[in-house]
Parts: sequence; structure tokens; C-alpha cells
Amino acid sequence: MYDLTRRTFLVLGTTALALSTQPASAATAPGAGWFARPRAAVRPRVRWWWPDAHVDPAEIRREVDQLADAGFGGAEIAAVHHSISDKSVLDPVGHGWGTPAWNAAVEAALDQAARRGLTIDLTIGPSWPAAVPTITPESPAAVKELAHGSVTVAAGATYTGEAPPPAVEGRPARTLLLVQAARIDTANSTRDETGLDPASVREVPVTGTTVSWTAPAEGEWVLIAYWERGSGQRPESGPHTAPEAYVVDHFSRAGTQAVIDFWESRLLTPAVRGLLKRSGGALFEDSIEIEAGGLPWTPGMLAEFGRRRGHPLTPLLPVIVLADEDPVFAYDAALTRHARKDYWDTVSELFNEHHFTMLRDWAHSLGLELRAQPYGLRTDAIASAAVLDVPEGESLGFKNLDDYRCLAGGRDLAGHEVLSCEAGAYAGGAYTTTWTKLLSTMGGAYAAGLNQTVLHGFSYATAPGAGWPGFAAFTPYGGTAGYSESWGPRQPTWHHITDVSGYFARIHQIMREGAPRADVAVLRQTGYTKTGLGASWFTASGVPTGWTHQFVSPPLLDLPAARVSSGRLAPSGPAYKALFVEGDKFYAGERTMTVPTAERLLEYARDGLPIVLLGAWEAASVPGVPGDGENERLRAVVAGLLAEPTVRVVADQTDVPAALAALGVRPDVRYATASTLLTARRVAGEVDYYYLCNGKHVENPKPPVTAVDHEVTLARTARDGVPYLLDPWTGRAERIALYAEDGDGIRLRVALRPGQARVVAIGRPGLFGTGAAHAPHATATDADLVRFGKGSLVARASRAGAYTTTLSGGRTATAVIGAVPEPVNLSSWRLKVTDVRPDGPLTHPLSLDRLAPWSDIPDLADVSGIGVYSTEVSLEGGAYLDLGAVTDTCRVRVNGRPLPPVDLLDPVVDVGPYVRRGTNTIEVEVATPLGNRLRVADPAVYGGLPRRPYGLMGPVRLLPYGEARLPGTP
Repeated sequence: MYDLTRRTFLVLGTTALALSTQPASAATAPGAGWFARPRAAVRPRVRWWWPDAHVDPAEIRREVDQLADAGFGGAEIAAVHHSISDKSVLDPVGHGWGTPAWNAAVEAALDQAARRGLTIDLTIGPSWPAAVPTITPESPAAVKELAHGSVTVAAGATYTGEAPPPAVEGRPARTLLLVQAARIDTANSTRDETGLDPASVREVPVTGTTVSWTAPAEGEWVLIAYWERGSGQRPESGPHTAPEAYVVDHFSRAGTQAVIDFWESRLLTPAVRGLLKRSGGALFEDSIEIEAGGLPWTPGMLAEFGRRRGHPLTPLLPVIVLADEDPVFAYDAALTRHARKDYWDTVSELFNEHHFTMLRDWAHSLGLELRAQPYGLRTDAIASAAVLDVPEGESLGFKNLDDYRCLAGGRDLAGHEVLSCEAGAYAGGAYTTTWTKLLSTMGGAYAAGLNQTVLHGFSYATAPGAGWPGFAAFTPYGGTAGYSESWGPRQPTWHHITDVSGYFARIHQIMREGAPRADVAVLRQTGYTKTGLGASWFTASGVPTGWTHQFVSPPLLDLPAARVSSGRLAPSGPAYKALFVEGDKFYAGERTMTVPTAERLLEYARDGLPIVLLGAWEAASVPGVPGDGENERLRAVVAGLLAEPTVRVVADQTDVPAALAALGVRPDVRYATASTLLTARRVAGEVDYYYLCNGKHVENPKPPVTAVDHEVTLARTARDGVPYLLDPWTGRAERIALYAEDGDGIRLRVALRPGQARVVAIGRPGLFGTGAAHAPHATATDADLVRFGKGSLVARASRAGAYTTTLSGGRTATAVIGAVPEPVNLSSWRLKVTDVRPDGPLTHPLSLDRLAPWSDIPDLADVSGIGVYSTEVSLEGGAYLDLGAVTDTCRVRVNGRPLPPVDLLDPVVDVGPYVRRGTNTIEVEVATPLGNRLRVADPAVYGGLPRRPYGLMGPVRLLPYGEARLPGTP
């Protein structure tokens, strides 16, 4: 005997399996085919890597067609060729970024995209960071650094000579900014930093670059020279242009203007300008990876710092300078922290104002958006996310889901729609990455607010020197298998790509509906991301019990949406129920807040927003170096804040849930015990959409994620709302038949395998055209499931018997299910494998008396390709087909009829509607990655890859079921 509930094909303990009995047209909510056939704007996108302009416009058009046919919505064109070790073949003069050949290829891409309904994004420079070939390292618009040199001077001794040269070598051209002297104070020293007395710091006169200075008679002194110079940084893996491009100053208008000027003069041909209005999507900038031997700098920094911070920078320079990214000197710990905080806050403001805001406004003038990864430096990425049209994160660099929640907070308070992700860049994963791995990686990110997937990546077909199976931007990398995949027609799994792209598109569709909802806003005084640092209590304990949160930084509180109404912050957006404030995790946990931020929080509290503060805030201080009386003003405001009835202060993070309960705050999603279930809620009018995924906070958790199976209560907007299950694999929607009304929510059962996701919608009866509009539903049953059939409720079970169901009106109904056949193990198969090889495909026909991975079958040990398994079986009624283990993508046909797409993370399908009494032919088509073939086809690069277990490994079982109508149900 067996129990159908053992696997997740009961996904919500209700009708998930019955969806296959409904046609795709059953989903009739917002517009015909709205969920089954998502619009192009929500379809996944790809990074499209070109070997500069070594491309053929005809091939470009063909690849646009390939992407359109595969169900993608667009591509980002980038000049990337890390895999080409011999750069002499690149010809930047004739085929570089920005040449006429490049522009002709871009025109072809834009034109074909317009014909196929795709959009094209363009990177703002060749590779990254942003760079142009019209500047030199010494140009005012080029990236700058502040390098320091120092020499120790004994008490009473005289130093005469050139100002100390930079400690870190760099470009020879440099300008002496100033020279200072400071007394060494070992009490302030750390393991890596020389302590200084801040009161002793003084400027030393300089003649040209010559210094003559006598140290005071007491103590040992250090003479520090500050040199401003161009860093000479070039974009990754060049040269891409002739002359060679250099990275621009990201903190000045001059740097950004250099980018704009180059585009206006060299890239925006009349044809490109016109085509951008038809198929242009966004300008894109990758993560801000500024590499400097000294301190990242801009020539106007001294003036900007003084204007923005209200005090001069020069007395603080000793503790701010860096040498190869490490600090050199220190004052006392508190002053050192405050000085560094002030500096990086200034950098952040300059970056967001002079770079992102300026680029965004220019992009809008072209009819484009600005998409960017706003991290890599110590800047406020949360505030950047509010500036950008489309902020983007990355699955490789983001350490956990809170990194996404930072960007989601900026996006949502600014009222933008999309949070994008560079998806699937796995180190060493070239030609071995499976779609199931990518799905597992991305599942939790959607729960954190992600709603656009940009696949890393799609390589142009070929390049100078590229071997089989074609050019790949990041492999070989260092002589071995490189990053991620070159997804596309070269991959056997592309044969099933529309199943995967459709899944992503439907998730994106749901995650863009209406407005987001999050339970709590966490105020992060320093808005960094890509750090892995979470929120006290919420990250570790709140999320596993249903709470959702996002991060906001102080600049976001000035946005128009950041107001309180009916006890909610940003009521037209995320509608936070509470604000949580803790110490600054990036600056020793200090309880810091600016006076304007404290005043805003006091306003919120008086408007009825619940606020919870962790720690001793009575002695709060301003971030950075305080001005006269500033801390006193802050503490007076905080005292008023703490006196408000909507405010609670807790000494320990374990007290947070009790404080929230005392304030009447509870999460939208509730369950009794800690779980790996991750959730996100969107509200569109009176319809609630819940994304549910079984995952964890990090990508590779230890211990690994296991299946979840428990009840969940979901808040609902409409008082008469009923739940529907939306299957992102098939696009089908069906009303859930088994649930209970729990106050203002719906309680139902959720069962999900690791990484697996589903969507629940709650709306008016008849919303999706499934189930009788006002029919009773089941509240309890001892059957395996209850579903809405044609005009009545139907019970389903794997064993014969009488099954009792309690209905919503309180009545019970009994359904009798007759004999059900025993499960059938399908072990004998005919297998035909199309072996993908450099010299063309080869077919392997085999007969199997048991299933085994191809690596265990001599003829298939190093084969990659597509295998078709077929067998015959006699059936008398409905059954599930459980495929067991399978690598990687698969499709099922019964009697020649294709079934809906298979959930790759739980490959169990209902074959009941497709079988006939008697003999049936079942076919399972499996596609694999290319890794096993490349191990032997190119051993110099891929020979170190382990042989992978490909194919259908099973065990494959048919699990029969019986059904019976519940009498007395309409």
C-alpha cells in the first residue's frame, strides 16, 4: 500500500494534481491567458555576450529569433570575452566597442528585436566598470584615487626633502594635495593601524613638493603626504577599444558626462536612436568594482565634504586613507568610526547624485530606463535602488536573501516595479550547470522581492580562436572550466527551454501584480548590501515563522511615499505594519541616527506607526562626527520618541516578538512551527497573490533544506475571498477545495519539496473561472485530496474505502472509492539517445531492463544529449507518473500526446486524463548538460570535470488512484 500524501504532488493538500484536467483557458482572471501566456515584459532575459564586434549581423538576427522562440523577453548586449586569452585577435581598431562594425551589429539586434517583440538593453561601457576611450588616466573625468606616503620623525628632529612618495605604487603623474603631521599615540593603535593623537594633527607648509619640518620636542611623529592621481583602471578583460578605454570618475559630473558625450557622438547613430524607441529597454551598468591602490577619490571631495557634513575633511584624512583597501592610521575607536562614516556617506551621496541620477535622467531622454547593480563600494545601495528605474542584484555575489531585501526596500518606497537579478553565475559551472540548480538558487530570491531574471548568460555563436561548441564569454577561465553557462541552442536542454522560460515568466508576472506587501521595515543607518548582514531576530527567527521584512535607509524616509496612514508606513506600497530600529551593524552596532531621521520617526509614531527599537537608545548619537550640541538635540527628540505609546524598546532581540504582539502587529503569513517556507505577498485591488517557496536564507544551507508539509494561514483583502492554486509550470489555475476560514485569513496546507514553489491567489469566487462560484468547500477530509470537479466536489485516494469529508456548512459527505490497482514499477525501457558531439550527432539505441545513469552504461558513459525513454503499460484508470531522479530537463508523452510541462524540482505528473483502458505508451524525453561530452572532447580545459550521472535514473513508478463524487455537492 502507499500514501499519495508522501510527495508534493499534493502541493497544497488540495487540487494541485487536478489542474491537469483543466484546459489552459481556464485561467480567465485579469485578461485572457494572463497567467498561462505571460506578456513579453515579464519574460526572462539574458546577458548576451559578444566578442566585441566580431559578429555577423545575420547571425545576430538569428540569435534574436532563437531567444524569441525560446520564450525570452529580451537581452543585454555586452562586450565580454574573458575566455579569449590571445587578445591580439580582437582588432579593437576595426572591431572594437563603439566602432562602425559594433554599431551595425547593434542596429541589427535592435531591428530584429523590434520585429520579434523583444527589448534590448545596452551596457554603458565595454565590460565593466563604466569606461570610455576618449579620456586618459589624467583627464578630469577619469577615476581618481588619493594615495598617501608617510615617514616617521623623531621628537625634535627635522625632515627636509620631497614629500613622502605614495606607499602604494601607481601612475607617475600625481598632484600633492597637502602634507600633515600627527603625533603617534600607541593607545589608539590596532593590530593593523598606527594610532595617532587627533588633537595633534596639523598641516605642514610645502614649497612645490618639498617639505622642511621640525617635529615638536615631545613624542614620535609621522609626516603624511596626500597625493591625488589617476588610478589608470581599465574595464575588465580589454582592450575593447582603440585607444584603450579608461574607467570614469563615478563621483563627479565630469565622469558621467564623459560617458554621455561618447554615446552622443559615437554610439547613438540616427538608426540606433530611432530603433531604441522601438525596441530599447534599458542602459545597464554592472557592479561598481572600482579598483584603487589608495582611497577612491574625486577632485572636488574636500569642498563637497565640508558642504555636506558641516565640518572639514582634512583633520580626518589620516584615518580615512587606504593602502590596497586597508586603513593605515587610527584615532580613538569612536572618532575613527565617525570619521569614516562621514567620508563614505559623502561618497555615497556624490555617487547617487552625480552618477546614477545623471545617467538615469539622460537615459530617460532616449526613451530608456536605467538598470544597474548599485554595490561594490561602501555606498548606500538602498538609496541607489530608489534612484534607479531597475536595481539589480546577483545570485553569485549576494550572500543571502537580505541582500535582495535591501534593494527591494529602495525599489518599493520609490514606487518602482522591477528588481532584477544576474542569475546563475556559478564559478566553475560551465557546461555542467543544471536548470534544477538554477531554479533552487532563484526560488528564495523571488520571496525576497526579485521579479526579473537576467540569465548569465547567452554567448554569441563564435569568436576568433573559439572551438566546439562555440564562443563562451567566461570559459575557459584561467585555463579551466569557467563561470556559469553559455545557455542557448548548443545546450541539449534548450530543447525544453520554453518550459523553463514560461515558469520564470509566470513567477515574474505574479511578483509584479499590484503592490508589494511586507510586514516590517528595518531601518538600516548604513545602506550597504552584498554584505550578508541581516536584521536582528527577523532574519534568523522571524522569517522561519512567516514574518517578512525589507530594509530602508534614512534617505528613503524623505520620499513622498514614506508617510504613515492608518498605522501603515507607505500605505500605497509595501504598507509596513511596523518599523524596527537597531544599532548600525557596519559601525560597531552604535545606536546612531541623524536628528532629521529621529524627527521623522517621532512623526511616524504620533501618526500611529508601531516602532520597536533594540538596545539603549537614551544615549543615541548622530552618525559621523557630531557638530556642537547635535547629540543633545538628537537625544531630546529620541526621548520624545520613546515616550510615545506606539513605541517599544527591547533590551534583547528575543523580546522583539513580544513587543510586536503588544503593539498589535502580526504577520500576513502565519504558521505554528519554524519552517523553511519563504513567502511574498502582492495585493492587486481585492486579490492577494502569495508566492510560496521551500528554501532557506542562503543558497547552500547546512543542513540542507528538506520537504515542508504544514498548515499556513494567509491574510486576505476581500472578506469573501477564496483561494486558488496557480501552477507556474503549466499556467493553469484552479480553485482550492480544501481549506478553512481563519478570521481574516485562509488556512490551508502547504507541502513543497526543496526549492519548489507555488502561487496561491485569494479573490472573489469565480475569479479564475474554476469551481462553482458559490459552491461549498471542504474543511477536513480523510481522503488524499478533494478537488472541484464538474459541478461537484470529488474525493481522490490511493486505496479503496469510504472517505468522509466535512463541508464548509458543517455537513459531512461520504464518497466510496472502489478497488485501486497497486503501484507499478516501470523498469524496462527502450532508449534512443542523440549524442551531441563535435563531429555531429550520433544515435545510440538501447534496451534497458533497469534504469541507471548514463555514466554507468558503457555506451553512454561520456555522452551528453537527448534521450527518449519509452515503455508500454496496462492501465485501468487514473494514475500519477513519478519519475524519481532525472537530469536535467524532461517532458512526458502518453500515447503520443504531450503532457503539460513537468515541475523539474518534483517530477510527478498526473497521467489520468491522457491514458486509456488497456495498453498505453509512455515516453519520457530527457535532456542533459554538455559537461560529460566536453570532458573527452576538450580534456585540456574540461578534463578535470567529474563524470556526471545523466538521464532518467528513477525509480519510475505509476501510482494509481480512484475518485468518487461527494454526494449532495453541487
